[in-house]
Amino acid sequence: MSATNTGPDAERTPIERWWPKLSIGSKHRLLEALDEPIDAKTADEIASITGHPAPERLTNGEQAFIRTQIEAVD
Repeated sequence: MSATNTGPDAERTPIERWWPKLSIGSKHRLLEALDEPIDAKTADEIASITGHPAPERLTNGEQAFIRTQIEAVD
């Protein structure tokens, strides 16, 4: 059973709910490949946090959200 969900009607949990709870390792894996498919280990962790399958890929909006989370604050 795959942790990713590629169906058009798949329920997508907002990134704001799972990103803060994601492990540092998974955050680093996502940051290294923002526009690539989400790796299985990270997808499993997202599914564990949300109770729903992880998306296959991040949307442009989700990628932008992640970038804002890593910016330094003055």
